[in-house]
Amino acid sequence: MTADERTPRICAIVPVIDERPRIDACLATLLEHADRVIVVDGGSRDGTGERAAALGAQVLGAARGRANQMNAGAAALAASAPDTEAWTLLFVHADVCLAPGWRETLGAALARGACWGRFDVVLDGPGLMLRLVGATMNMRSRVTGICTGDQAIFMRADVFDAVGGFPSQPLMEDVELSRRLRRRHGLPAALGHPVTVSARRWRERGVVRTIVLMATLRALYFAGAPPRWLHRLYYGSPA
Repeated sequence: MTADERTPRICAIVPVIDERPRIDACLATLLEHADRVIVVDGGSRDGTGERAAALGAQVLGAARGRANQMNAGAAALAASAPDTEAWTLLFVHADVCLAPGWRETLGAALARGACWGRFDVVLDGPGLMLRLVGATMNMRSRVTGICTGDQAIFMRADVFDAVGGFPSQPLMEDVELSRRLRRRHGLPAALGHPVTVSARRWRERGVVRTIVLMATLRALYFAGAPPRWLHRLYYGSPA
């Protein structure tokens, strides 16, 4: 798709590690409506990168870790597009699917002067609890100005560069980037156009347990706990 010349071009950056079952759905509307799609593979062994390339995405490798991978994608755009100030970066996790119409919604926000923001989320599992989890995530973000990677964070490329990109840490990189952006540019644009997020971590760990765990990790992070320690608590292994 050719971007409307009146709006910035959009580069979608997707960090992946062993996401072969989900990559088709994630890339579907991105490849159709973004001006460029960069998939950054952190060492997949299941053919994720090969499948993404076959679908038409640009694929590159980077050191494992979402922050490293997303920064590498932004750097690849900067190296090949001298007019990066004309671009908007859209960071999409591999278990997130943007619904048709996302490009128009994002373009309208940029036209209104938004320099960063995110989409609302809807978890893909059935049941009232998961609907409440998604609604709570969206409400909390509106109040605090803190976004999570599940919400498909976007920002102008020059704004991303000015804050130094994602901090090099193994967890809470999205929270820390949001804090820096909020200090410089105020609250994010909260787009009501929803993105669908896999509820796999809630199904695997249990909804209540996951809610408690995430709230605990967030509280510990704001209290100053090291991200590497939090990564071990969340994943059960060192970063």
